[in-house]
Amino acid sequence: MTRVPPGYPDVGWTPDLGTAPTAEDFARRRQVRPADPVATMGVRAVVNKTGLVKLPPGRHEQELRHDIEMVRRNFGGLRQVTVVNPKGGAGKTVAILLLAMTFGQKRGGYVLAWDNNETQGTLGMRAQQDFHSRTVRDMLRDLGQFQGAHGRVGDLSQYVRSQGEGMFDVLASDESATGGEMLTASAFAEIREVVSRFYKLIFVDTGNNVRAQNWQAAMDATDQLVVTMSARNDSAETAARMLDHLEQSGRQRLVRQAVTVVSMPPSRKEIDLPAIQEHFAARTRAVLLAPYERLIDTGEPIRYGGLSSATRDAWLKIAASVAEGL
Repeated sequence: MTRVPPGYPDVGWTPDLGTAPTAEDFARRRQVRPADPVATMGVRAVVNKTGLVKLPPGRHEQELRHDIEMVRRNFGGLRQVTVVNPKGGAGKTVAILLLAMTFGQKRGGYVLAWDNNETQGTLGMRAQQDFHSRTVRDMLRDLGQFQGAHGRVGDLSQYVRSQGEGMFDVLASDESATGGEMLTASAFAEIREVVSRFYKLIFVDTGNNVRAQNWQAAMDATDQLVVTMSARNDSAETAARMLDHLEQSGRQRLVRQAVTVVSMPPSRKEIDLPAIQEHFAARTRAVLLAPYERLIDTGEPIRYGGLSSATRDAWLKIAASVAEGL
């Protein structure tokens, strides 16, 4: 029997004499019941500031919190998200930037957006500029300094472009329309091996040639596929034919688990949105709409803080769907 020392309250607890307690049993005593959620947005938050009541979050805030939790969860290792559509102007680069921004903002870094275009790409043009203008070809040329145990994150900063408030980095493709040769599958593998040492999440932008070696190599390394398109029949049909190609090459699971993102135009006139949604809902895991954003349509570098709240919320929802597949 345990005696209670003088001056100490008797809590009425008697140890189980049949089983000795463990450190884990002791640690559980420190676990505190989590506080009930309290609204921090909208009218409910204003009411809560009065101190008279404590209203729980509304439906919209609950959804936002759920999406953030999905984006922040532990994926258990390096993950690669690859964004595809062989048609130009299908929103691949914008999707890469907004996904990387969203994950970077909500997770706090260790996110890379990589332009794996076989020749000239536009990711570096739409991203914020850094103190250098080096590209993936410069990194490929200098890969020797990262061989074996060599190379530190500070060395990598000479080749990736920090995105400041976006909390992610960009590895740009060759920005010359004529310089350099096509990237090979082995070049993709060598670069991926290096960047995987420093990042937990890699978003890969792709070119328009599904037969290119580096395009195929990106598919083989993909954990989650994102199919982008504008809300136009030609953009959607090109994406559908690409999915045919992936299925015929034995990548059915990649297609079934894909997330489809449809970018909306300024006006919904003369677009066959229901048909697009129906087709891709039958082939991929989710179909989500990205609202029109004037800032994106300008073609200028994108800043997370300059986006409308509707756009940020929509891309958080898309990011949560992507995270679900990781």
